[in-house]
Amino acid sequence: MTAQPAKTAQEQVSHIATVPIEVEVQLDRRWIKMSEVLDFEEGSIIEMHRSAGENLDIYIGARLVAFGEIVIIENTMGVRITDFNIDR
Repeated sequence: MTAQPAKTAQEQVSHIATVPIEVEVQLDRRWIKMSEVLDFEEGSIIEMHRSAGENLDIYIGARLVAFGEIVIIENTMGVRITDFNIDR
């Protein structure tokens, strides 16, 4: 009997690979007064304190799964994954 090679993580979950999941990237948090919220209108800007290159957290569900950094490519903001949270 020949031993089967160990499956990669992708191979182990391939049967659920097409299931959509929600990914949340936490860019920043800020306290805002209710009076400011009531003044919001389309086009309002909420000032944050992070900028390109800063670290942030990536969640699936309520679980912290990875870390990334903010990247700006042309006019698009995105997240580059820099590390995975292997804390189990």
